Amino acid sequence: MKHRHKVAFSLTSLIGLNLISSLVIFDEVNAAPPRTPDKSVNCEILVVGGGLSGVATAYEGLLAGRTVCLTEITDWLGGQISAQGTSALDERPTQRALKFYSRGYLELRNRIGRKYGKLNPGDCWVSESCFLPRDAHTILTQMLKDAEKQGQGKLQWFPNTVIKDLEIAADGKIINSAIAIQHQPPKGAPPLNTFTLSQSIEDAYRYENSSRFTKTIVRFIPKATEGNAPKWYVVDASETGEIIALADVPYRLGIDARSYLEPSASSTNNDSYCPQGFTYTFTMEATKEPQPQTMPAFYPQYAPYFSYELKRLANFDLVFTYRRIWSPNKGKSEKFGGVSFTAPTPGDISMQNWTWGNDYRPGTAQDNLIYNRQQLQATGQLEPGGWMGGLRTEALHKAEENALSFYYWLVAGTTDSQLGDGVKQQQPNNRFVSGLNSPMGTIHGLSKYPYMREGRRIIGRPSWGQAEGFSIGEIDISRRDYNDEYYSKTLPADMYRQLRAAVAGLEAISVIDGKVPPDKAMRRTRSTIFPDAVGIGHYAIDFHPCMVNSPPEAPGNTERPGERRGAGQAYPFQIALRAMIPQKIDNLLVGGKSIATSHIAAAAYRVHSFEWSSGAAAGTTASFALKNAIAPYQLVDDLPKQEPQLEALKRLLQQNGNPTAFPDTSIFNENWDNWK
Repeated sequence: MKHRHKVAFSLTSLIGLNLISSLVIFDEVNAAPPRTPDKSVNCEILVVGGGLSGVATAYEGLLAGRTVCLTEITDWLGGQISAQGTSALDERPTQRALKFYSRGYLELRNRIGRKYGKLNPGDCWVSESCFLPRDAHTILTQMLKDAEKQGQGKLQWFPNTVIKDLEIAADGKIINSAIAIQHQPPKGAPPLNTFTLSQSIEDAYRYENSSRFTKTIVRFIPKATEGNAPKWYVVDASETGEIIALADVPYRLGIDARSYLEPSASSTNNDSYCPQGFTYTFTMEATKEPQPQTMPAFYPQYAPYFSYELKRLANFDLVFTYRRIWSPNKGKSEKFGGVSFTAPTPGDISMQNWTWGNDYRPGTAQDNLIYNRQQLQATGQLEPGGWMGGLRTEALHKAEENALSFYYWLVAGTTDSQLGDGVKQQQPNNRFVSGLNSPMGTIHGLSKYPYMREGRRIIGRPSWGQAEGFSIGEIDISRRDYNDEYYSKTLPADMYRQLRAAVAGLEAISVIDGKVPPDKAMRRTRSTIFPDAVGIGHYAIDFHPCMVNSPPEAPGNTERPGERRGAGQAYPFQIALRAMIPQKIDNLLVGGKSIATSHIAAAAYRVHSFEWSSGAAAGTTASFALKNAIAPYQLVDDLPKQEPQLEALKRLLQQNGNPTAFPDTSIFNENWDNWK
């Protein structure tokens, strides 16, 4: 079915500090006839998404000597640390102290240090490494070139490229080819990164040329076609799970229904409209003199939302230095809310990523960003040639306005939605940073793509103990004490008994030894150990909850009740191979935020080092599967029985410097409390 409609809106964007208003009219033809491909490209591994997971997949594939095709909607590699602007590495102290990371992530950290002469050129306090997003792209580009040379692989890099369609075999098990659209400005048109994503994304997914973009249609195909085993692998490393949606494999989105595996869930039912909030980051520079600050026309709409959030955070210098990414001069020492930092000095550049600021947190069917399956069907995006990226353009547009408004609030605002009057002071000695040579690399000054905390998450194939499909849940990683009476009072009796039994199972040795009675084994001391672990991660379960009402910026709006209950500390955790293998399709692997995790677990499985580890696992697994003529699902289909080829894969990962378990991981070792 063809769906044809028009959407019109006025987008006012800041270019430097000037307001430019333009009317953008989209003529959305979801099922436009496909053009004949301009060229075909052979791949052994097709990686969709140039974020950290995608780069890590390509890195390991190239070191293994493979031909890797890598696509990315923007023109920068790095995702979180470049195109999305969150160039502050989220790490846990113990893992960082041991430098216990994948080899490529360690190399990235080393190259950041060599680039600046230190790991933290921004002297930020949220991380031990804050740096310029544009430099992250340059560093990663060189890393892939070096890996290509070292492993004698071949990299085919396709920036400004989106996947438009998939050709899937008649039995539904193999992706035979993928059709992509690459765009570049025609002669005389504004350069790339002139327009915000909301202004350009629908154009990027159309076959036809436009006044902004000339399109090249690329058909990706396997490098070899002989034999029965898959001859290439497609890896979905996109930020929102585009390929799993386009391929229509089972997945979840947003809140999971409360269960014994997800006992802290905020809802008794699934709610696909409430994933975590997303953020357009931007940079601002401290100046010696006050700067003219022009209020955006749309500012009054968003002003009621902004806040320092907590009294201990209600300090501008604290917020500025939180994610400061460049600091050429050392300021005086300050302390506020228990945090020590050096004060901003002229020339310092700060990247903003703030919950009650440029986070945009829709949570209803009227304004959600990532379309669920029903919405994709309703808009024709699951029809042949109908895929348009699976995102709501208007939500992107409003998030852009919200981010620009937050800058104005920081420098000129005097209200605070959570703390009341008399808290927020004006800070005119700052300027909004924009331009193609700016840290974000855009004329409008916002990040090229929003920072995505959560996307579509696959449901793995049925596995022992999880007949409906494998997934990593809250109780697999959380440090939460489930003796809390909340659980006995809130969960149905049968569900509570299942929770007790499941947590006791995770402490089986203590129970068997008689040290812990089964009905008391509610305080776990480690995460679940997976026999098919192929990677690692460690971070707190960190929530940026959706808002109750639409629009998110509505005065008096509140976060979804109960969403933060699942938040808290987590034990070091593993990436199970089963979490990377979708149902139905045998030559599709998933990395990054779209692996099979629950909504609560996903809040920890989303940071930089995890993304790299999952990508390293995907690249190594794809190469291993090609070499051994075996599909990845065959490595785990006999679990919990011994899988010799799975063990060979794990040995390969470890030999290559890609850990699959933290030190002293064993069912006999339950002393994990020292991991901070």
